[in-house]
Amino acid sequence: MFNGLCRLTGVIALACSTFCTPLWAENSAQVYTGTLGKTPIVLEMYPDSGTGRYFYQKYRKDLMLNGTKEGKALVLKEGEEPYGEDTPRPTIRLQPTPEGWAGEWISPEGKVLKIELERAKSPPLPANTLPYLARLHDQEPYEYLRLQGLKLKQGKTETFNGYSLQWWSEPQTKLTIFEVASGYTPEARDRINQQLMNQLWRQVVGYYGCLAGGSDTSLIQTITPLLITSSVISVNVETEGRCGGQHPDYSEAPINLDAKTGKPLTLEDVLWVGQGKPLHYEELNDQTPEAREVYSEYRTQKLAPWLVEQLHTLHPDQIPGSDENCAYGEADRWILPTWYFTEEGIKLEPYFSHAEAPCGHVEWSVLPYSLIKQHPGGVALQLP
Repeated sequence: MFNGLCRLTGVIALACSTFCTPLWAENSAQVYTGTLGKTPIVLEMYPDSGTGRYFYQKYRKDLMLNGTKEGKALVLKEGEEPYGEDTPRPTIRLQPTPEGWAGEWISPEGKVLKIELERAKSPPLPANTLPYLARLHDQEPYEYLRLQGLKLKQGKTETFNGYSLQWWSEPQTKLTIFEVASGYTPEARDRINQQLMNQLWRQVVGYYGCLAGGSDTSLIQTITPLLITSSVISVNVETEGRCGGQHPDYSEAPINLDAKTGKPLTLEDVLWVGQGKPLHYEELNDQTPEAREVYSEYRTQKLAPWLVEQLHTLHPDQIPGSDENCAYGEADRWILPTWYFTEEGIKLEPYFSHAEAPCGHVEWSVLPYSLIKQHPGGVALQLP
């Protein structure tokens, strides 16, 4: 089975409780709210290992914790390497209380601030909560609490492909997305916009995760509508970030939706070159290893070689042999292509490792709709 199969796993929407209950992550992390000095904080901790993180509610940026247990007490150092063991760092000393934890934060200079923490309680979910936020509420309460109080700012309106778009931004992270304001039935718009807004809040969480990589971190995102029709919606999400590694990371994560249902489309929903009924990889979350192997076999033995053959026919000067640096003629590059809709056809981006990233972006790798329509996928779509 190819290594990238785990990247194909879709998100399953889970039902969430709306009752006020203690917050526990599935991996036994415990979440607390309280004050450090007079400043509100949210803290997530693994008491057995002495690791965790917290953020000031005003700033929302993680401060990492690691330390040891001393009897029932916890002694935690604030901050991560590369500070080094000899670099003075703030220390947090906590004792268990009936409500949670209490203790002191001590700066390297000796300043002492009181800490009081109690087990976090989840507020009831408002009506019409986005599925992504509902999932955070149940499964990642620390992130859910980080987002509390954030408000979106209304931005410009524009017309694209005859559809009216209303832009929104989250002011602290400066991340943006648009909603479709006209051109579909109200029910269809609601389903589409729910998917788009889910993406915005997912990116906000990712932004704060990036900042946890250290002081020299940044994340810039660009949202570009690519194609909007009565049948499909395609939006490119380009992200460039420096999140603690030696080099910046660049990624594309297109949003491809069935405009009628609002559901995300997989490549197999649009294009199928195998035998029998088209597979749909998001259904593999709860499938057997055998089912996953069938999907892996399709991608590696059917789809990727077929893509190389078609692209070689369409662009013979662009598909060199394996002796070239980027080796676009190797099927492995096309097992996990990024893809999206354009006016001309399906645009595919080959997969390369981080070290080979300059090879990843190509202009010519488009499969025309005339070819796609000869190999329709599992969803009936009206393609251009």
